[in-house]
Amino acid sequence: MKSDVQVAVIGGGIVGASVLYWLTKLGWTDALLLERRELTSGSTWHSAGNTTYLGPYPAMTKLFAGSIRTYLQAEGESGQSVSFHQTGSLRLAATERELNLFHTYKLNYDKLGIPFHVRTPEEVADLHPLLNVSGIFGAAHTPTDGHVDPTGATQALALAARNMGATVERHCTVTALTREAGHWAIETANGTVRASNVVVATSFWAREMLSPLGLNLPVFATQHQEVITQSIPGLEALDHEVPAWRDSYMSGSVRQEAKGVLAGVYEAEPKFWALDGIPEDFKEDLFPPELDRIMPHLERLIERMPSFGEAGIKVINNGPMCWTPDGLPMLGPMPDQDGLWLATGFNVGIGTGGGSAEFLAHWMTTGSPPFDLSVVHADRFGNEMSREAALAAIRGVYAVGYELPDSF
Repeated sequence: MKSDVQVAVIGGGIVGASVLYWLTKLGWTDALLLERRELTSGSTWHSAGNTTYLGPYPAMTKLFAGSIRTYLQAEGESGQSVSFHQTGSLRLAATERELNLFHTYKLNYDKLGIPFHVRTPEEVADLHPLLNVSGIFGAAHTPTDGHVDPTGATQALALAARNMGATVERHCTVTALTREAGHWAIETANGTVRASNVVVATSFWAREMLSPLGLNLPVFATQHQEVITQSIPGLEALDHEVPAWRDSYMSGSVRQEAKGVLAGVYEAEPKFWALDGIPEDFKEDLFPPELDRIMPHLERLIERMPSFGEAGIKVINNGPMCWTPDGLPMLGPMPDQDGLWLATGFNVGIGTGGGSAEFLAHWMTTGSPPFDLSVVHADRFGNEMSREAALAAIRGVYAVGYELPDSF
């Protein structure tokens, strides 16, 4: 293992692998990624892999767009498939207000060069014949997005970065991080690494990792459930994948998975996990399913898609998901910690990881961010937020995760 590098990235999920990729692509090839287990081991491996252009945070659209481009770029450079399914996405208008917002959003998507259409209920039914459109006002349609395989995308990024000179060390747990003599000393299970720059991309581990430095990161994990069904006859009868769809009424997202569907929902009262510390033996673990917690949302899902209620359940995944008090990632340098950068706090790591890494890597290699996106800056919470205040804010954000803001 290298003992001296220009930059060390800690964390081998989709975000860490994306950061490594973009740093090497922009010329910082003396780069090392440190992963405590296998690539994707944290929460990436059980992600739905959604790569939509239209998420609950319109300010993040450039990062959504950059993510799809990044994964496809890494695929082309590495030869490793990311299994991109260009199904397109529908964002259902549950209210007239949402439909009006979609019309206002269109101009901004046009400026970004992203195909964006506002569809009538009848057009939605043509695009997704299994949806009951009687209760909607229309939908926003982004036909060129879809979903990727999280593992394939992560491996493609890592392989492309290695091909450009970067190094990846798996099974290399970081045990301590200290600043000394103008560089960072990273103590690992395999020895000490000295780095001029460190990027912490360790998701819900970041709070504990940086606490010894006197940093108080309001980053916590919730349990998040997704349901994968058996095959649905209506999907079996089609010769193509239907668009993914998202809905504030149901408060979740649904996409096709083989000939069934994968549905993830955001309940009104999230259940936190490991508030007093991530267990040292936590691996690629899932929690016991708690279907009762999300049943009200699944009942609304059945209203929208009656065939979901007739399908058998194949798998229920209940895994940890990382959150910040405003639901946005923490990207950028930490004050008074020269050379320490954050890329953590992602609850939509696949959706925004690639674009976020490009944003951060440009910032690191040029000295300034490529465009103004202060809502994600790593120092925006200060250092004094109490745990109680952070958890209260996360509860509020989680519960309204699919409500749309009034402005783009």
